[in-house]
Amino acid sequence: MTHPTRAQKIESYGRAYDLLIEGLKQFPVEMWHFRPAPDLWTIHEIVIHIADSEANSYIRCRRFIAEPGQQVMAYDEEGWAARLEYHRQSTEDALELFKWLRHNTYKLIRSLPEALWANTVYHPENGTMTLDDWLDIYERHIPEHLAQMRENYTAWVKQTQERNIA
Repeated sequence: MTHPTRAQKIESYGRAYDLLIEGLKQFPVEMWHFRPAPDLWTIHEIVIHIADSEANSYIRCRRFIAEPGQQVMAYDEEGWAARLEYHRQSTEDALELFKWLRHNTYKLIRSLPEALWANTVYHPENGTMTLDDWLDIYERHIPEHLAQMRENYTAWVKQTQERNIA
C-alpha cells in the first residue's frame, strides 16, 4: 500500500466511531431488534458484534507491532452472537467500548514507522496477513455493517408497509 493511501485509510479508520453514530441515527430504535431472516443479525446484534470485533482488532494490531510472525486468534462470530446473547447486551456500552478501543488504536497507528506496516501475523482463516491487510479490513468494517443495517431497515419498512396494507 502506498503511503498516501495508507494515510487516507488511517484517517478513515479514525473517523469510524463518528460514522457509526451518524449512521445509526437513520434507523428508528424501535426496529433495532428486527430480524430480517432467521440467519441474519439485528441492528442491535450488529452493534454488539462491532464492539467484540474491535476488541479482537485491538489485540491483533498490537500483535502485529509487538509480536510479528505470531498467530492471532480467529473467533466464531455467529457462536459469540448466540452464546454471548448479543440481543441482551447493552448497545450503549458496546458503542462506548468501540469508541475507546478504536480511538486508542488510531492514536497508535497514525505515527508508526513505515517498516512496521510490512509486519505479518498468521490468521487461521486468512493466512499470513500484513498490518496493511489488517488496516484495510478494519477501515471497511463499519461502512460494511452500516450497509447491512440499511438492508435490515429496508426489510423492516417493507414488512411494516405490508402489515399496514393487510
